[in-house]
Amino acid sequence: MLTTELLGSIESGKNDAALTALYGADKLDFQRARYAKAVKAFAELYGEKEVNVFTVAGRSEISGNHTDHNYGCVIAASIDLDIIAVAAKTEGNEIRIKSEGFPEDVVDSADETIDEARFFTSGAIISGVCKGFRDAGFATGGYVAYTTSNVLKGSGLSSSAAFEDMVGNILNYFYNDGKIDNAEIAKISQFAENKYFGKPCGLMDQVACAVGGFVAIDFGVPGKPVIEKMDFDLTANGYSLCIVSTGGNHADLNEDYASVPAEMKAVAAHFGKPVLREVSMEQLVAAIPVLREKVGDRAILRAYHFIHENARVKAQTAALRENRLGDFFAGVLASGNSSFEYLQNVYTTKNVHEQGLSLALALAQDYLADKGGAWRVHGGGFAGTTQAFVRNEDVPGYRALMDGAFGEGACIVLKVRPVGAGKVL
Repeated sequence: MLTTELLGSIESGKNDAALTALYGADKLDFQRARYAKAVKAFAELYGEKEVNVFTVAGRSEISGNHTDHNYGCVIAASIDLDIIAVAAKTEGNEIRIKSEGFPEDVVDSADETIDEARFFTSGAIISGVCKGFRDAGFATGGYVAYTTSNVLKGSGLSSSAAFEDMVGNILNYFYNDGKIDNAEIAKISQFAENKYFGKPCGLMDQVACAVGGFVAIDFGVPGKPVIEKMDFDLTANGYSLCIVSTGGNHADLNEDYASVPAEMKAVAAHFGKPVLREVSMEQLVAAIPVLREKVGDRAILRAYHFIHENARVKAQTAALRENRLGDFFAGVLASGNSSFEYLQNVYTTKNVHEQGLSLALALAQDYLADKGGAWRVHGGGFAGTTQAFVRNEDVPGYRALMDGAFGEGACIVLKVRPVGAGKVL
């Protein structure tokens, strides 16, 4: 559909069914205006072209806190915040992407050069995704795109992974007839981030953004994760997913984040293993006297968390598969408690006066304890966000409580959506 035709179609409501299916009726007016604005921005940049609109979801970690880096198991979910792209296929190999609020990236999709000077740039991501497509035997080519995202940066909802998946999502539909599995696109996105962007990330974010719904991932075999998408419908069960931003200071936390995998791997190394996935609880407990001297108590506690967390994820996966909501919530609470007590990633010891996550969790516990649901630290921890599963009728009160403590807009109310990456229009 030509740009002007698509804009008229959106503004007249002809695409309301597609938008409602993706975002819900309560967000239709906002999304209609958002899509129309994006089409107008594309037209101002690139003129009248035959266009499509694509989406990639943000994601929320559900369980498996700090386990993927030691070949553990995780559960994550796509959410109804997303990045959308208005895009047109072009002749040649040049890819041009203008993301709202950022300079335009112009990349030769055929250029396979890995350039450290381009590390940590979106242009490097584009190059890496194109290289990954060709290595996998898929076609690449040129396109122009305008993107806009409401996946909040710094919220633990993975705005960067959504962008990576989007680059491949467009290539999938323009040059590969939409036949590439979204999990494969996620793996290519991880390759791009590792090799071309210069960041040794895991795969959870890319998979959760691309696949959609609740997804369980077992990283036990390097390079061959086992991915299971589950058909559990949180909304149909009467719950929303609430993320609370506590406004913590993220500065100088690199050492805190790096210490978690490093200490876990230090415990594994005692047993001659590269990662904790290969160490049993029996081995860990038997070696405690030696490990206390060798790696310290905190490393042992973090290993204790890892081993039990893997078992929890497997139990929660089964609970979601069988629609046992109470058992799933019990796992969320246990995961959160273990993260607080044993993993110790709810506040940094460099600044013990700032404990916003601890405060948010205490408020959640008092408010939700007799209302069902569950709550826990969200993502990497130390500062940032908490997560809660809240009955829809209790959401207004929960939001008011958290906004009152941490500022207006601190509580973001989300739905888990079944669609990860795809073409909308």
